[in-house]
Amino acid sequence: MIKILKYSFYDLMRSRWSYVYFAFYLLLGVVLLFLNNDLSKAVITLMNVIIVLVPLIGTIFGVMYYYNSKEFTELLLAQPVKRTSIFLGQYLGVALSLSMSLIIGLGVPFIFYGIFKSSAIWDFSLLLITGTFLTLIFTALAFMIALSNENKIKGFGYAILLWLFMAVIYDGIFLMSLIAFEEYPLDSFSLIGTMANPIDLSRVLILLKLDISALLGYTGAVFQKFFGTSFGVIVSIAMLLLWVVIPTWIIQRKAKRKDF
Repeated sequence: MIKILKYSFYDLMRSRWSYVYFAFYLLLGVVLLFLNNDLSKAVITLMNVIIVLVPLIGTIFGVMYYYNSKEFTELLLAQPVKRTSIFLGQYLGVALSLSMSLIIGLGVPFIFYGIFKSSAIWDFSLLLITGTFLTLIFTALAFMIALSNENKIKGFGYAILLWLFMAVIYDGIFLMSLIAFEEYPLDSFSLIGTMANPIDLSRVLILLKLDISALLGYTGAVFQKFFGTSFGVIVSIAMLLLWVVIPTWIIQRKAKRKDF
């Protein structure tokens, strides 16, 4: 698995799209720091970009890599190599290369700007951690969808639809539910609904860390009471880990049962 991971990792690192992804975040960091003298404001602006863009990139890259390397995968399957080692190696190679582009692309301009001497370093670190989690989660979901669909167009369609649902549609349904049942106690429902979507969970964690929970509106006090505590942070990280583990486990099961 390690060998396949290394191959996938170096293969993507040589890809021009990895350089484009890296250059985008590098340029974004430079522009934001040039326009904002306050590092905290730059982090808030980055949050709005990362929460939406990172899952989209992870989804697209995951699906693209699976379908584009299908012939190579079939060649590997003819060798005495475990199926789980092949697909987990490819998944981790894609996810780690995207995570590295994100971390280095944003890290370089912020380091030169003096992030280590600023109190915003913990906010920035949380931003990179949640961005890495989202990359791992949505790349895994993309591989899971691609393994379930032989048709490339269907695979792309379902993957983009999943991202669209979690990034946009889910929030609308969640908000409508809160308004419709506003006469009932919604504390537990709000917490469960937030943890059921990794994008929402990441957004809430960052907003609370930046001490701007007022932006959360209706359920801000509930989130502050739970996610603002050490226990809440631990539960949130555990949920993000679960969001990584479950799709990875499904990838293993599908890889074992799939007829190539």
